[in-house]
Amino acid sequence: MISAIIFVVFPFAMIYAALSDMFTMTIANRISLLLIVTFLAIAPFIGLTWMQFATHLAAFALVLTVTFGLFAVGVMGGGDAKLMASTALWLGLGPALMNYLLIATVAGGALTLFLMVFRKSALATYAGEVRVLRRIIDEKDIPYGIALAVGGLASFGLSPAMVWALGQA
Repeated sequence: MISAIIFVVFPFAMIYAALSDMFTMTIANRISLLLIVTFLAIAPFIGLTWMQFATHLAAFALVLTVTFGLFAVGVMGGGDAKLMASTALWLGLGPALMNYLLIATVAGGALTLFLMVFRKSALATYAGEVRVLRRIIDEKDIPYGIALAVGGLASFGLSPAMVWALGQA
């Protein structure tokens, strides 16, 4: 049962966050809350020591502090900050978190460049007729939740929870 929760909740939350950000330019608090509550509920069952659990909490606190600083100066959205921190809780301090930050950064840069070029292209005029794409074209903001989801999904296999779940199969 714990393995099923691990296999479903994290990937679902990442995909939902990406789609939500793409279509509404918001990431609901309930997504981050779901990730936090689920991790705290499964942590006792996946073999984490108290010290390992503490490193997961430290990763959450560190990422939340940095991202809220970025939010405060207007560089990052609040939903993005909370999603990054709740993802860091699942990944802990270590290679999975470093992988996540690297992939999310590269994916975010690529997404930003793509949208900057796309929004100025002639194709944007035609694509803007499609209601779903209108918001992405009209907005000045970047739906960074897409990049965060790509990084999260790419790094999830390195997380202690996923490693434990795969060991149970």
